[in-house]
Amino acid sequence: MATQRTSFNKLQRDRDKQEKAAAKRDRRQSRATATDEEQALGETPATGNEPSAQELLDEVEKVHRQFDAGDIDFETYENTKTLLLSQLPVD
Repeated sequence: MATQRTSFNKLQRDRDKQEKAAAKRDRRQSRATATDEEQALGETPATGNEPSAQELLDEVEKVHRQFDAGDIDFETYENTKTLLLSQLPVD
């Protein structure tokens, strides 16, 4: 009796696992490289010096007032607002 060959689906799952592992490895290496570069530049990772949620919302309000007054354009307003809102902690 001959042995059964590996199915295409199994081979595809194995390839997917290998690709996922390679992507994960690349992310870890890039994160480690970024951390090394920050340390070389004297920067500290943002842990503990992060602004509070209220401070971030106050900044968003400030940017909104600047936009309403015409001090900044829409693109700057949107980019700044998106950056500030992305820093909000999610509980």
